[in-house]
This record gives sequence, structure tokens and C-alpha cells, in this order.
Amino acid sequence: MDAAVERAMGVFWSRGYHATALPDLLRATKLSRGSLYAAFGDKHSLFLRALDRYIADAMARMNIELDPRREPIEGLRVYLAGYVERTSGANGRRGCLLVATAMELAGRDAEVGRRVAGFFKAMEARVADALSRAKAASRLADGVEPMSAAKILVCFVEGLRVVGKTAPARGTSQATADALLDRFIR
Repeated sequence: MDAAVERAMGVFWSRGYHATALPDLLRATKLSRGSLYAAFGDKHSLFLRALDRYIADAMARMNIELDPRREPIEGLRVYLAGYVERTSGANGRRGCLLVATAMELAGRDAEVGRRVAGFFKAMEARVADALSRAKAASRLADGVEPMSAAKILVCFVEGLRVVGKTAPARGTSQATADALLDRFIR
């Protein structure tokens, strides 16, 4: 089941929800039509499972990058560097399943919209936590509020995902990420 969800996620990620047809999913998952329906119900249910998998992977990565045992500014730099890496070269051109899904479905599909909004809210909370820890350690610049700065950083990294489709130079993206974070810290 996990392997089938992983392979289906790859198809949805490459083609988008609407452009993915049942034969694409059958080929990718190596399941028969009956087995796919028995295991997942329908295309939409399989898509939600794939999206949940993508979100879980992203949250696990973020939990490592922003681990509270790590110095918060270092964690934020690692977090931003991860996004720069994921938005550079072939990785960047592949794009982000979550961003593509938000653009394609979030305004039309309530269940998808809840998942996407929940992910962004969880991301903001983790970034705000790191910024709050930085503030407690007197590492934030005067006037920087953790929640507002977190919203800015989340918008920035998701914007990097979009811009990454145009294959910007890694160095340029990293310099931009560093410049933004440097505005928030002392």
C-alpha cells in the first residue's frame, strides 16, 4: 500500500490531479482497476492519501530542520537552505506537489483546501516557534514579532517553490534567503 501511494504521488506530482487518468495510476501503482478501487476507493481518495504522504514527509523534514534542540537561527538557516536546495536545478523544475495542488484544487475542493491550509498553518507554527526561541535568546532584531516574521518566511519559501520552476541560480536563491533572514536577526 505504501509503495502504491508513493508511486501514485509521483504521478500526481508530475501531471497534476486533473491531468492524471486512471490508466496512469494503474501503470504507476502496478495494481489492477479492481485492486486500486478496493484499496483506495477512487482517484480522489488515492490523491488525498498521496497528498497526506507528501505533507507527512515535509513535516518530518521540517521537524528535523527546526528541531528545538538546535540553536534557533541555525535551524532557520538549515530550513531555508533546504528550500533553496529543493527549488534549484531539476528539483526546482519539478516543483512542489503542495503548491501545485493549492493552485489547482484548494479553492474548489474543501478537503484539499483543509489539508493545504493545515500544512501552511503547521509550517508557520514551527517557524514561529524557532523565531520565538530566537527572541527569548535576544537574537531577533528590535520590533520583529515571531508570528509575523513566520508568515513572511512561509510566503517566501512557497514563493521559492514557484520561482524554482524557472530554474534560478542556486546562489541567487540562497543569497536572497540569507538576506531575508538577516533582516529579522541581530
